[in-house]
Formats: sequence, C-alpha cells, structure tokens
Amino acid sequence: MHLMSALPKLSRRQLWTLITLTLVWGINWPIMKFGVTGFPPLTFRSLSMLIGLPVLGLALVLMKVPLRIPRAHWWELLKLTFFNMFVWHVLVILALPMLSSGRAAILGYTMPIFSAICGVLWFNAPLRARQWLGVAAAGVGVLLLLWNELNHLSGQPFWVLMVLIAAATWAYGTQRLRHTPMDVPTLTIAFWMTSLTTVLLTVLACVFEQDRWYMPAPSTQWAILYNALGVFAFAQAAWLTLARGLPPVASTLSVMFIPVLGVFSGAWWLGEVLHWQDWTAVVLMVVAIASVLWPARSS
Repeated sequence: MHLMSALPKLSRRQLWTLITLTLVWGINWPIMKFGVTGFPPLTFRSLSMLIGLPVLGLALVLMKVPLRIPRAHWWELLKLTFFNMFVWHVLVILALPMLSSGRAAILGYTMPIFSAICGVLWFNAPLRARQWLGVAAAGVGVLLLLWNELNHLSGQPFWVLMVLIAAATWAYGTQRLRHTPMDVPTLTIAFWMTSLTTVLLTVLACVFEQDRWYMPAPSTQWAILYNALGVFAFAQAAWLTLARGLPPVASTLSVMFIPVLGVFSGAWWLGEVLHWQDWTAVVLMVVAIASVLWPARSS
C-alpha cells in the first residue's frame, strides 16, 4: 500500500515535518551530551535559545505569522510555557551530564505514555483497544532499551527521577496545548513560549553558572549552533504545531522513534554496544507508531 494512503491522519506536510523532526531531535541527544560535557549546561541551553529565537522570529515574520497575543491569553500562555518548556528544558539539561545520551532520550520519551494516560484521566480522551496496544508496546520498548542500563541508572536515581518528572510534565503540557482556548496561531504560541523560556534559562545561567563561564570549544560551539537552528528554530515549533493539529495519541506516539534514534546515534558516536533488547525495542516502537497512525478499516 502506498505510504500516503496508509497514513490518512497525516497530510504530506505533516508527514515530512514528522520525519524531519524525528531525525533532528533523535540525533540531538548525543550532540547535547557532547555539548554539556565539561560546559555549564544551563549556559549551553540559554546560548542555544538566544541564537535560535531570532531565527524563529524572522521565519515567522517572513511567513507573515502574527506575533501578537491578546492580554486575556497571557496567563494561559504562561501556564502552557511552564508545562511544555520550563520544566522540561531545565530538568533535562541538568540531568543530561549525569546520564548516557541514549538512555536519557529513552527516559525523556516516556512522554507519549504519560500523555496517553493524562488524556484518559483529565482530558476526556479515552483510548481504543488498538491505541492501548500502542501505549503498551511503547512502554515495553522503553523498558527493553533501558535493560542494559538498569544497574547504572540505579546509582543515579535523582537524575532519572528528574527526567521522568520532566517527561510527565511535558506530557500534561501537550494535552493542555491540544485543548487550549487560545485562538492564536500555534507558531505564535511557540515563539512566545520560547521567548519566555529563553529569559528563564538566561537568568538561571547568570545566577548559578556565571563563575564557570569560558569560551566554549569548537565542538561545543557546533553543538550550540545545532540546538539553536535545529531544535529551537525548527523542531520545537514543528512539534507544537503537530501536537496541536493531530489527535493527541497520534501526535505523541508518532514520535516514539526519537529515543530509538537517540540510542543508535549515541552508539555510533559514543561506541556503546547494542544488544538484542535494542533491536526488539525498534520493532515495538514501530508497532506503537502503527497502532495510532494506521487507518481504521472501513465499515
């Protein structure tokens, strides 16, 4: 069956956005690990955002996307920013130096599982049997990918907990964005959420890391630039657009291949050995994605 007909919930643009997003975010985990190794993590994140934000803003101006958000929506914008970006970006970048890049990606992308559960509990979004199958497959896949890291992670419970809290908070934020009453373009919301998060990260970096500042090495500079352009000028806004435009389970489980790519790219760059659990997890992630994106049989 032709791929486009197999994915009726995705337009051609959404499909290619999802593919590009998966690639950009997947390989970003080892890139971030390189970037924060020996370099202050909050500073790394704030520099990336300070560079990426003007690029995103220029793109919106060229696309003629309005930047104004009515005052009545400012409080809702702040809440969306807290759940979608504040907690995620602060906790993950602090935990990443203490965890391997691939396994940090796995922990972070438990988000789709949390999101499906949040939808059931708080947003009146019951799951069909096939979608529960996808959630279960994704959960087992995550556990398999963590199989060979359990002993290592057992020595880092605080950092593991930080990433899981970040993932659960982001999951709730994704559902909240899907149901937001703001009648504002998603790219406009993305721009202002990124702006607020840039201010927060910059303040935190100045307060807690100023005494550790130094000129980053060329490899760190490239990692900062990749995050600025790939993550904050493109991927973050692309994800928010998909999350708001697709059914909640489809938009979240459809990105489950990102941690798989994170593990495999980390193995390639960092020399980690892959095991049968990793390959089995790939199959389970494909099952999870297919469970929410494959069309229902016509009656």
